[in-house]
Amino acid sequence: MKSLLCSVFIFLVITQSVGADDKDVVKELLEKRVEAAIAVLQKNDLDQQEKNKQIIDIVTPLFDFPLMAKLSLGRKYWPGLDQEKRQRFIELFTERLKTSYLDKLTLYTDEKVVFKTPVQDKRKIQVPTELISKNNTISMLYKFYESTSWLIYDLEIQGVSIISTYRSQFDQVLSKGTIDELLTKLENPEKSEKR
Repeated sequence: MKSLLCSVFIFLVITQSVGADDKDVVKELLEKRVEAAIAVLQKNDLDQQEKNKQIIDIVTPLFDFPLMAKLSLGRKYWPGLDQEKRQRFIELFTERLKTSYLDKLTLYTDEKVVFKTPVQDKRKIQVPTELISKNNTISMLYKFYESTSWLIYDLEIQGVSIISTYRSQFDQVLSKGTIDELLTKLENPEKSEKR
């Protein structure tokens, strides 16, 4: 009986320490990437185009863009797409997300980034962060899941999920139109915004 209790105790200690390690690993991974991106933003010897390129190279490995694309269409529309349209949607959605992330990141210059204590729920980890300036604090929540590595599948800004936001926008198009119309809007975002 003692050996059984010992085994259970050791198992609990090991699983708890593994969970704690996962949270630390994810937090450190995010910190390094975000801090590296901000360091690029603060370089005076680079033009904006080169900064954007370097930032995308730094942050892209953190995101699971194909999964985010799938989640943004949801069960309602994703299963109905053939392989070619899925691939095209993933490409266009990825470009949209990268542009959106860059737009938000380049708004910040001398803000302080605070990485808070991660929260783990089974194989998912959320890392709350805050961008703090003199006049404002913007909360962001990076949501990771474990695949072959830890990857971001959603991001909340001020409590609003970008996946939910895109899903709502895409649903408005697809409830009245077709996937081809949505792809055209994603290919030509400037034209669709003017209408």
